[in-house]
Amino acid sequence: MRFDILSIFPAIFDSYLNESMFKRAKAKNILDIVIHDIRKFSKDRHQKVDAIPYGGGPGMVMTPQPLYDAIMYAKKLNKGPVIYLSPRGKMLTHKKAQSLAKKPGLILICGRYEGIDQRVIDLCVDEELSIGKYVLTGGELPALVVLDAVSRFVPDFIGKHDSVVEESFSEALEGKKEYPHYTRPPIFMDLEVPEVLQSGHHGKIKEWRKGKLT
Repeated sequence: MRFDILSIFPAIFDSYLNESMFKRAKAKNILDIVIHDIRKFSKDRHQKVDAIPYGGGPGMVMTPQPLYDAIMYAKKLNKGPVIYLSPRGKMLTHKKAQSLAKKPGLILICGRYEGIDQRVIDLCVDEELSIGKYVLTGGELPALVVLDAVSRFVPDFIGKHDSVVEESFSEALEGKKEYPHYTRPPIFMDLEVPEVLQSGHHGKIKEWRKGKLT
């Protein structure tokens, strides 16, 4: 699956995408993740991408030309929907991430300042998504959240399919939280792993875990 992420701070993504599962997924061509620097599309000689808002108000707004051109460039490479990460968007859920993973790709727009020019939204954006009812300094963290949540449903991204099926908020668990997890050693700070988990009896373990869901 291909992800095109548009940002004025592309270096933010470097460490996260070059570690752990994302590094492996890119090496095995399970994911194709391309970060685009919006500033490079600016026709301003200083690569300026923001201006004061019409009508006044605090802060700056991202100007339409650089972002529009960046989106048009990404659309030539990616046939997926254009998504703007915005606190006013629809909430990202487990089910939504699962449905997005069925798309051929995603183009994610990371806003900054007070947001982006509404005309870019009207012309280019297919959907606005939010990761919570709060405001962040930019869309880079929300983009990483969407990328991570969606990638878990991409075939072969996670080694064991059960890891996806049996996690929190999945339909298999009817939206309940996960059961408690334990590992070695069997006793830590006088707290012992439940005996049933050490029994090796898969039926009883399954029932115990089912009863511990909240």
